[in-house]
Parts: sequence; C-alpha cells; structure tokens
Amino acid sequence: MAKDVIIACDFSSAEKTLDFLDLFTGHKPFVKIGMELYYAAGPEIVRQIKQRGHKIFLDLKLHDIPNTVHKAMKVLSSLNIDMTNVHAAGTIEMMKAAMEGLVREDGTRPLLIAVTQLTSTSEQRMQDELLIHASIQDTVAQYAHNAQMAGLDGVVCSPLEASLVKTNCGNNFITVTPGIRFADAAKDDQVRITTPAKAREIGSDYIVVGRPITAAQDPVAAYERCLHEFLE
Repeated sequence: MAKDVIIACDFSSAEKTLDFLDLFTGHKPFVKIGMELYYAAGPEIVRQIKQRGHKIFLDLKLHDIPNTVHKAMKVLSSLNIDMTNVHAAGTIEMMKAAMEGLVREDGTRPLLIAVTQLTSTSEQRMQDELLIHASIQDTVAQYAHNAQMAGLDGVVCSPLEASLVKTNCGNNFITVTPGIRFADAAKDDQVRITTPAKAREIGSDYIVVGRPITAAQDPVAAYERCLHEFLE
C-alpha cells in the first residue's frame, strides 16, 4: 500500500489556498480540504485543486441519518475526490449508506474512511463528557471494526492507535492519522500526537499535517521534511 503525506489546507479562502499551493512548484502534494475551506469556497475549490493535478481528501465528517448521508455522498463523489469520510459513531447502517452513495455510474468511487475519536479528545473527556466508559483504545477498536463491517476502506485515528487498528482489522485496512507534529514543534490543541517517523513505525498509512507545514516559515521545506521522516 502506498503511503503519503496529506497537507491539511485549513485556510479561510480559495485565494489563500491557491497562493499556498503555488509555492509547491516541484511537488503535487495530496491535499485535505476541511470544513473551513469547503464552507468558505464551496465545491469550486475542489474542482480548481483537482485541475491542478492534486489528489484530494475531502474531510467533512458526515454524520446524519443514512438517507441524508447517502444523498450527500452522491454529490461529493461527483467532484472526483480521492478520499472522504464519515463519523463512525453514525452506525454501521449509516456507513453502508455512505458507501453506496459514493459509487459512481462507472463503478469507481473515492476511498471512504470513518473518524473514530478526534485527536483533540482525551480519554478522560471522552468518558466524562461523552459518557463512553470504555477505554479510548477499546472504543477506537470497536469503531474500526464497525467501519470494516460496513465495507469501508479504513479509519481516521490517532497515530497512537494505528497499530491497534492494524492488529484488529488487518494491514490492508487504511489508517489515516492526524495529530502529527515535529519533535521540536508545539502541540497546539492536539492531545494524542506523535512525529512523522514514529507514525511510520506504528502503522500509519497516511499522515495528515496542517500547521507544522502551513504555518512554517518555509512550507515547502517543512513538507519535504515530513516526506523524508515519514517515507524514508
């Protein structure tokens, strides 16, 4: 399975995003479009970035009744994205509906993954505020199992749980891991984090990196550092 670094383009406008991508004259990085950018610029920014030759992970974390998610996924799939996601908490039925909605008329579809627990969520918060009284490891493992039962390709999880997911779901089940920071960088609002090199060691297939690249003094150099530490 090919591994890659995905840059989280969490910008507030299409102009800022395209200006940022203009820096990468020697690369065509895999790009994540999240809620901030999609809500600001709409589906047109997806089309523009695809026209530039980038792969796109559309990170909108759909979580609704199965029928609504099915219809929404049909729309998103038409944007020719490469990967998208739902919340695993939406149940197996909802995830199956999402998968059905993604399949295009020619039989192709984007990769579909499910969010387990956000990397900003600690076990204590999960238990105290969400009233999920299992451990965070057991919760992630169950959500990953449900996603696999629904036919999904993988999950979004903390890099700290990537090895657990692989053990329970097999090496071909994709792990997409945010919460990546360089050893000499600030944690920001992330809790369950690790470095690109450690993420590689413990089973991440794709790492999602935002501020360590987008807020760097030299974003291209930071991206190349990520590639080197994660892939080499």
